[in-house]
Amino acid sequence: MCYNYIKCLILLSVIIPFTGIAQYLNVMIGNQFYPEEPSIMINPYNTDQVVAAANINLYYYSGDGGMTWAQGELSSSYGVWGDPCIIVDTAGHFYFFHLSNPPGGNWVDRIVCQKTTDGGQTWNNGSYMGLNGSKVQDKEWTVVDPANNYLYTTWTQFDAYGSANPMDSSIIRFSRSTDGGESWSEAVRINRVAGDCIDSDNTVEGAVPALGPNGEIYTSWAGPLGLVFTKSLDQGITWPAENVFVADFPGGWDYAIPGIYRANGLPVTCCDLSGGPYHGRIYINWSDQRNGLNDTDVWLTKSDDGGETWSSIIRVNDDPPGKQQFFTWMTIDQTTGYLYFVFYDRRNYTNNLTDVYLAVSEDGGGTFENIKISESPFNPIASVFFGDYTNISVHSEIIRPIWARLDEGNLSVWTALIDSLHVGITPGKEIAGPLSLEQNYPNPFQEYTYFPYKIHTPASVTLSVFDMFGRQVAVVVQDRLHQPGKYVEQFDASQYNLSPGFYYVSLTCGEQTQKRKMIIE
Repeated sequence: MCYNYIKCLILLSVIIPFTGIAQYLNVMIGNQFYPEEPSIMINPYNTDQVVAAANINLYYYSGDGGMTWAQGELSSSYGVWGDPCIIVDTAGHFYFFHLSNPPGGNWVDRIVCQKTTDGGQTWNNGSYMGLNGSKVQDKEWTVVDPANNYLYTTWTQFDAYGSANPMDSSIIRFSRSTDGGESWSEAVRINRVAGDCIDSDNTVEGAVPALGPNGEIYTSWAGPLGLVFTKSLDQGITWPAENVFVADFPGGWDYAIPGIYRANGLPVTCCDLSGGPYHGRIYINWSDQRNGLNDTDVWLTKSDDGGETWSSIIRVNDDPPGKQQFFTWMTIDQTTGYLYFVFYDRRNYTNNLTDVYLAVSEDGGGTFENIKISESPFNPIASVFFGDYTNISVHSEIIRPIWARLDEGNLSVWTALIDSLHVGITPGKEIAGPLSLEQNYPNPFQEYTYFPYKIHTPASVTLSVFDMFGRQVAVVVQDRLHQPGKYVEQFDASQYNLSPGFYYVSLTCGEQTQKRKMIIE
């Protein structure tokens, strides 16, 4: 697209009310060894440091916020067999949890934890939990307790994977580490009603743990009873004998999506620890086909009493009925309490073409903004396995989703670079204070970009650009008095001889400053 056309569109945007529509740079993390079923995590103590993983043994690390990536193949004497889960602890150390395939043991007979202390460049041999003879240990996930750095893991155990024998069952198990993943407690069962071993609707799966405001451990799963919840109030030492029914699961968690080898709607559990108005609220996110085989939707329920009672279910995708939304994952930005969801979406097509969408809620799951974040659709085919989930990590409104896509028969994993202090959830809602800075556009850019901002009360403001080392490299507006309204300033990077890379645009009025990250290509 020519720059003159872009300028025309931008000039129109000064006249036409700003819609909040944005395009975000998509970055391919990796495309070697058929990666799928990805996981990603931002280091909250250094948000330029991001680590990701994909089936079956691939790890990736970035030191520039996800703009560029290095990769490696994970190895361990316990074997590496997929279901990657990446987390980060309070020291900024990352962990890669996965299934096993030990040369001297049984296939997926334990859950393995491997650790890196250098941002993902090197990993230890790891430790393990859950070994129970030849029984299969599957579908693990882990959370870190911010108060003590304990690690809590939940997963599914199969007596005999794939067995239709009614004597074989599946259960949810739990283990914890109090020493940074060096050792693990004896695994305990935490569910009341077992499932079968078929790895379908009546199998108990999807246990993703979350931390409560007083150290509670929460988790939910799907199975023969529908959506079920439990919690521990003593750091996982004891669990209640009875589990809480949350919601039904019409059609089951194991459903079909055209063009997808295998799909599921397994739940994700999160809890708000932000200190905001919804502090302590628990959320469960999943997808199902209660509205029909051709109308898979993303759902949310919430609890304000520690999981004892649950709200009616809330639809997250905001398109008209009749399209497919699937493979959802949810997280909470614990600095704001905002909810973020990532999922595949076919609302724009009548065939199997698939986009990736982000949904955001600022008001505790009351309303949602749906935003297309993939730059182009892809067309999956049923013979190619995509894994069982997508993933997303958010901290301080730095948003890094991750997903797999298929192009000309080749799988790859991607992220979108979304650095936003305010996504604009509620139409007409303003940020408290005299000013609000919106994302520059286009972004990334080579020569010209535009800085949109709003002034809410008469104020003198300064608009500047800083490099990644905090050095001021350009002043666009210097202490200029503004009346309330919407403003757009053009920025020509060539005038300042700026090299390609990351920069920050800063809007300041008195003691209030708002910043956004931008990229010069």
